[in-house]
Amino acid sequence: MELQQIRRMVTEAFEEEHYTTYFDREKSVLRIERKQDRTGVDLGLNPLVAKAKRRGVIAVEETIEYIKAVLEQTEPVSLVGNEQKVLPVIRAKSFADETKDGKRIISTPHTGETKIMYALDLGATYRLIDEDLVEQAGWTTEHLSEAARFNLKSLEAPFKVDEVAGNVFYFLSTGDGYEASRVLNKQLLADYADKVTGEFSIGIPHQDVLIFADIRNDAGYDVLQQLMFDFFTNGRVPVTALPFLYEDGNLEPVFVLAKNKHPKP
Repeated sequence: MELQQIRRMVTEAFEEEHYTTYFDREKSVLRIERKQDRTGVDLGLNPLVAKAKRRGVIAVEETIEYIKAVLEQTEPVSLVGNEQKVLPVIRAKSFADETKDGKRIISTPHTGETKIMYALDLGATYRLIDEDLVEQAGWTTEHLSEAARFNLKSLEAPFKVDEVAGNVFYFLSTGDGYEASRVLNKQLLADYADKVTGEFSIGIPHQDVLIFADIRNDAGYDVLQQLMFDFFTNGRVPVTALPFLYEDGNLEPVFVLAKNKHPKP
């Protein structure tokens, strides 16, 4: 699909009377807004064109569905009474720390490549938690983090298993939006660390997938490298194309080059 085709498809999906769209030709960015309060989403079309070339029209349809879920959320939100709906989300370290209207989003460190943000689950979508929401609820960042990690433990982790060239790969993709977040479940990681017989590698290419890999030979690194690249380039919210080695409860980012692996300095 070409850019103009995708632009037309997205625009037509928001032709309802309570939406309006603006196209920035110079940046190839389509903005979709609610007319009532001008809350909106900026959609970069070039990355979407690249995804559509790999995945077809389904990539565009998924994007439209996600934007609609975000813009249809009109009710004011509060953390009060919703503590059980707070969950952590993994983001790239470079992910923006402020909303479009200047609100500071709460985050805590994770690895050299990633950070932890926090979300209030709203059903079809979620809202990243900013300082205003925390202050209004009378919470602290520590309380927010504790609540999110506690709720994370209740999420199931039904991995699918595949063996390639003598290496075992475990894939988690439940569709709940918190797959990558499971990497914060220390007990889950410890359980799989006991299970693997080779090197335990972990991939967080985008927010909607988590990869565990039992690397038993050099071919495993070639497979892992390709998996990470494919998932990273196709993800709705990319995180990192670098895998991690799990050792003694820690995640160490590594460069994977052909049959060699080099710890990242």
